[in-house]
Amino acid sequence: MVGEQVTRELAARLGEDGIDVVRVVFPDLLGTDRGRDVLVEHLPAVVQRGLSFCRAVYSTTPGGETTENGGVLDAGLPDVIVVPDLDTLLPIPWEPGVAWCIGDAVSPSDERPVDESPRQVLRRTLEIFDTTGLQPVIGPELEYFLCEPDEDRPNGWRPYCDEPGNVYATGRRGDSDGHLLRTLRTLSSAGLQTTGGNHEYAGGQFEINLVHSPAMDAADRAFRFKTSVKELARREGRLATFMAKPFNDGGGSGFHLHLSCHERDGRNAFQAAGTSHGLSDEARWAIGGILKHAPALAALLNPTVNSYKRFGPDSLAPWLIDWGLDNRSAMLRVPAERGETTRLELRLGDASANPYLGIAGLLAATYLGIRDRIEPPRPSAGYGYDPSKAPTLPATLPDALAYLEEDTAMVEVLGKDFVRSYVDFKWEEVARFQRFVTDWEFTEYAYHL
Repeated sequence: MVGEQVTRELAARLGEDGIDVVRVVFPDLLGTDRGRDVLVEHLPAVVQRGLSFCRAVYSTTPGGETTENGGVLDAGLPDVIVVPDLDTLLPIPWEPGVAWCIGDAVSPSDERPVDESPRQVLRRTLEIFDTTGLQPVIGPELEYFLCEPDEDRPNGWRPYCDEPGNVYATGRRGDSDGHLLRTLRTLSSAGLQTTGGNHEYAGGQFEINLVHSPAMDAADRAFRFKTSVKELARREGRLATFMAKPFNDGGGSGFHLHLSCHERDGRNAFQAAGTSHGLSDEARWAIGGILKHAPALAALLNPTVNSYKRFGPDSLAPWLIDWGLDNRSAMLRVPAERGETTRLELRLGDASANPYLGIAGLLAATYLGIRDRIEPPRPSAGYGYDPSKAPTLPATLPDALAYLEEDTAMVEVLGKDFVRSYVDFKWEEVARFQRFVTDWEFTEYAYHL
C-alpha cells in the first residue's frame, strides 16, 4: 500500500495541476465501469482505507436488478472495499479538474482479492501463465456503433451516417460530423495509446486500435477505452454501443485480440525462422490450446444472449473452430508478419466482452496449450464457413456456459469461485430473456394466431 505521506504529496501536486477530483472506477462482471468521485483532499484517506461498495454490484443486471448470484442477498448485501491503484492515475481531458484511476476490490475482513473482480481474475491467470517463462503482450481492436436519436425507431435510435459502402472510408464520407478524428484525438490526449481508427463495414460503425502492451495494461486501456467512447458520445447527445449486434440489418462488432509472447530477454517466442509456417513450438501449442478450449472461451468473449446473433456463415465473424494463415474467415488468424512481429489474432470475441475476462480466457487457453503441448490441426485454406472442415462454435449462450462449466482445466486456471459466480449470473440473464416477449414474436404470431 502507498504510504500516507506519499499520497499527501501526490494530492498536493494534483491540486497544483488543477485537479480537485479523483474518479475511482472498477469493472463489474459485465465490464461496465462502477465508481465514486473523491475530492482530492480526501485521496490520502481513501488510499489507506479504500472505498466501500455493496458486493451486489457484481450481481446487478443491466436493468438494475440484483440477482441471487454469489449469495450476496443471503449474506445481507455485504461490502467490498475498492483500493485505488495510483499507477493507473490519468487526467480526463473532457472533464476539467478530474483525474481517474482504476481500483482493486478486496474483502473488508481480510483484504483478500474478491473472486468476482475481473481485474483479479486476469491477475490470477497471469500468475499461472508466468510459469511458462513467457510474457504475454496483447493488442486489442474494438468495434462499436455510433447511434443518433430517432423517435420513429422502436428502440429510439438509428445508426449515425447510415450510408452503405463506407468501409475504410476516411474524412466526412460516412462520418459527416468528424466523430472519428475528434474521438481519436481525445483518447490520445487521455493517455489510452490509440494507434488509429477507421469506418467499418456497417453504417455508423467504427473501429479503433490500441497499442500492443503487457496484458494487464492492455485490459486496463481497453476497459477505459469503452468507457471513454460511450462518455464522449453522450456529450454529443448520441449513443455509442459495444453491443455485439444492435441492428437486424447490419453486421456485428468484434473485439479482436492480437497475442504475442516474449522471452525474458524480450525476444518474440512465437517466431521460428525455417520452421513450418515460421512458427515456434510455443506458437503451435498456443494455437492448439485456443482451439481446444474455444467452446468454453466463447462464454467469456461472447458473453450475452445477443452475442450469438453475430455469428454465422458469411458473416465476417467466426463460425468454426479453426485457424488460418492470414485468413480473416478463420476464428484464429496468424497475420503474415514474422520475426519480432509474429503474433496470433483471435477473432472470436465481440465488443460486448469484458476486456479483463476476455484476455484472461485467451491467456488461460494459451497457457493450457503450452503446458499440455497441444498440436493444432492443419490450417484452414480458402474462404471458411464450411462445417465439414471444422467443428462449429457454440450457437447460443446456454451452450457456451455449459462448455465453460465442463472445461475443468479452464475453470482451474480462471478460479472455481469466479466461474461459479459468473456462470450463475449469466444463467440468470438467459432465464430473463427466455421469459421476455420480443417484438419479433408479436410480429410473427399476433395477427395470424
